[in-house]
Amino acid sequence: MDRIGVFVGTFNPFTVGHDSIVRRALPLFDRLVIGVVGDHVQKSGLPSAEERVEAIASVYADEPHVIVKPYYGLAVDFAREQGARFIVKGVRSVKDFEYEREQADINRLITNGEIETIFLYAEPQLSSISSTMVRELQHFGVDTSPFCNITKNK
Repeated sequence: MDRIGVFVGTFNPFTVGHDSIVRRALPLFDRLVIGVVGDHVQKSGLPSAEERVEAIASVYADEPHVIVKPYYGLAVDFAREQGARFIVKGVRSVKDFEYEREQADINRLITNGEIETIFLYAEPQLSSISSTMVRELQHFGVDTSPFCNITKNK
């Protein structure tokens, strides 16, 4: 039986921090499915799920163990659909940890322990990078390429 994990998020935009979590999670699984939250999420200026899937998939085009798909609904339902027992979450701070811990507890409860959450802490040099921060900098015309340009051959 394959070990399958899912890494879910809005990924607007997909940052070097997200890439770090993907690359560090890969050795834990036979397959890692990146689940891109669908268009129904109420966030202003959200590119379509298809645009975000395409952009992320291009980063991992040479990585056969990574699959990128849009999803709609609960992350645990997406995990089940993918045959995954694990949801991977990146944690940058105590604030992130508390939010993600509560979500993991609820996910465990509503799945009767079928889906487990694995936390990977952000690398220290990436802990201040967030999609929200990137969007805000972009709004003010700041070059955000250091936060979003992901090298395929890391």
